[in-house]
Amino acid sequence: MHAVVISEPGGPEVLQWAEVADPRPGPGEVLVEVAAAGVNRADLMQRQGLYPPPAGAPPYPGLECSGTVAALGDGVSGWHLGEQVCALLSGGGYAEQVVVPAGQLLPVPKGITLIEAAALPETACTVYSNVFLIAGLAAGETLLVHGGGSGIGTMAIQLAKHAGARVAVTAGSQQKLDACRALGADITINYREEDFVDSLMAATDGHGADVILDIVGAAYLAKNIAALAPDGRIANIGMQQGRRAELDFGALMAKRAAISSTSLRARPREQKASIVAAVAQHVWPAIGAGLIRPVIDAELPMERAAQAHQIMTESTHTGKILLRAK
Repeated sequence: MHAVVISEPGGPEVLQWAEVADPRPGPGEVLVEVAAAGVNRADLMQRQGLYPPPAGAPPYPGLECSGTVAALGDGVSGWHLGEQVCALLSGGGYAEQVVVPAGQLLPVPKGITLIEAAALPETACTVYSNVFLIAGLAAGETLLVHGGGSGIGTMAIQLAKHAGARVAVTAGSQQKLDACRALGADITINYREEDFVDSLMAATDGHGADVILDIVGAAYLAKNIAALAPDGRIANIGMQQGRRAELDFGALMAKRAAISSTSLRARPREQKASIVAAVAQHVWPAIGAGLIRPVIDAELPMERAAQAHQIMTESTHTGKILLRAK
């Protein structure tokens, strides 16, 4: 088969479409003929040599894909050859075929095309596990989403609104803010022009955010705590602006606040399977009913993965970028 390989750590130009060995499913695994793969910022970090795949994962980028079941490993039940699926991966989505633990497969939701389904697994699992399972966002609470125009952001807006929450977002352009509002965001803040803490507090009559979904990391730690409501929770899933920051425990304690910081990729299979099962139960019905949809900015052939990475680096997109295998 062919896959996108990383010739050496570096810029988008190091991504090469090359012939590689065919994967084979082991016990409890499924071989998927890939139709499309989603592009995520973790893929850019892997390309740069900053985020190596966990042990046993394919060396190629790609944390989510859609396709058809091509082969079943020993002990797999509930899935059938030719069935259309999408999958949460530890790597390897930028390829014509990929092996997936059976517990990380999801059916393609009703009303969603096979290509579109590639935009769903990583975003839905990341948002649901962090915002709902860990941070416990409830109806009537306020969620602040940093990077509202991203694939994660556009999913978070929709899931939170569907759950009855109020949603505030930050983004760096009016176009992205308009797209967020069209998805249901109640409060939109241009972080290039406004102080998001002041704007959020003004819009919530001084209450702040009950939950903050943070992709920024160190640079926003103090401001995120300042933006929290009493008993607020910060769910950190990224370090786009730094790994280290000084934590003011007094400020955190004054808010009776909590901070969680997680990644999805390196979790054990059992944890991933549990998250996927929860998403299948609580998110997939809303997608099938047309209440939540993937927001897709661009689709490119997989051979043009370098161009997709350049688009994401420039951050001009809204929603997901997909790579088509054929």
